[in-house]
Amino acid sequence: MITYSAPGRVNLIGEHTDYNGGFALPIALPQRTSVSFTPAETDTLTVVSDRADAPVNIPLSTAPGQIAGWGAYAAGVVWALRDSGFAVPGGTMTVRSDVPIGSGLSSSAALECAVLGALASAAGLDIDRIEQARIGQRAENEYVGAPTGLLDQLASLFGEVSHALLIDFRDVAVHPVPFDPDESGVTLLLIDSGQRHTHADGEYGARRASCERAAAELGVPSLREVAHRGVEALAALSDPVDARRARHVLTENERVLDFVAACAERDFAAAGALFTASHASMRDDFEITTEHIDLIADSAVAAGAHGARMTGGGFGGCVIALVPAELTMKVGDAVRAAVTAAGYPEPEVSRVYAAAGAG
Repeated sequence: MITYSAPGRVNLIGEHTDYNGGFALPIALPQRTSVSFTPAETDTLTVVSDRADAPVNIPLSTAPGQIAGWGAYAAGVVWALRDSGFAVPGGTMTVRSDVPIGSGLSSSAALECAVLGALASAAGLDIDRIEQARIGQRAENEYVGAPTGLLDQLASLFGEVSHALLIDFRDVAVHPVPFDPDESGVTLLLIDSGQRHTHADGEYGARRASCERAAAELGVPSLREVAHRGVEALAALSDPVDARRARHVLTENERVLDFVAACAERDFAAAGALFTASHASMRDDFEITTEHIDLIADSAVAAGAHGARMTGGGFGGCVIALVPAELTMKVGDAVRAAVTAAGYPEPEVSRVYAAAGAG
């Protein structure tokens, strides 16, 4: 039997920049998805999950559209591996996870990377991590039908303890950078709103299409290519909505690099201010936050956090905040009080840190 696990991730900053050839800065989380795989001479992969009542039977010859629900992520990996020319063994797989689903912490990529790692290990396949990430992305894009970028899989595969991952999506290059705010008396708080997001309504795809239209109108392959011209270049866009979406991407890329520089100086007050600016951009220009999420971020800052922002694709999920360690309890209590007073469920507040990647 082979056991393989992969973590969820928090994106510190750099939202919706991945499919625009930009920069992002995720960390791998301590929460993980683990799979135990027993290969067998069979043409089916049977997958059992601790979060599902019934197993899913995946033919090794599966094709997009055949399996739906949570099993589609595992089936997508089988399909993408085989479509890439790799032999995939059948057998029985058991999945266990403590990565919250629908919270913007990339439970889907954790599942994909864990399944992929177990199948590759069983088959003796030597697949480098960049290619593994692309296989996981194909599973999600072409089998599941979610038009996500490459960020989630790269974060899950490349995660390092006490390091964030500066990802350049134009070159698909991953550079670990030190990130250990606890050493400076600062806590990274993860605040789970309990508001489960979904991309099924097409909002994620609509944002991506808007960015692609903006790039095409500007005559460039991606918005990254106009970074040197600044936001002034966006005045040429005919659609004001596309211009706002593009402005978020350009300014968010700058914030990622500024955040890395602030962390290198251990200036977490400046890093927190970048969190807050990022949230404002997602709220006003990209329009992917919610009143519920805005309330959490605003309440955290009002209670003393250096800064706070939504993390993940949007429309729900989690907020992260950089908080002076001595104010951790105060900020958590203030957020819970403000959120419940507004009639929302009490959020879950926890401390998180940069953890190891898949293995």
